Amino acid sequence: MKPDDPLLRILACPLDKGPLHLVVPDVSEDEEEPPESLYNPRLHRRYPIVDGIPQLLPASGEQVSDDEHEELLKRMAP
Repeated sequence: MKPDDPLLRILACPLDKGPLHLVVPDVSEDEEEPPESLYNPRLHRRYPIVDGIPQLLPASGEQVSDDEHEELLKRMAP
């Protein structure tokens, strides 16, 4: 999924119905590329994107720690 994908404008968090933000992978030369995800910074929940398909069931989301939250905010696509 690309940051300018029109689908991002209509996707919403299944819990608070607010907008989600695309988290772009932070790749370094030695690491495997982490998967893309959609992030709700209000609830600190991350939803995976599997094979280009956002997994937006409430059970698919995972709660992130405060440290992860800070890192995800840096990696959110503009």
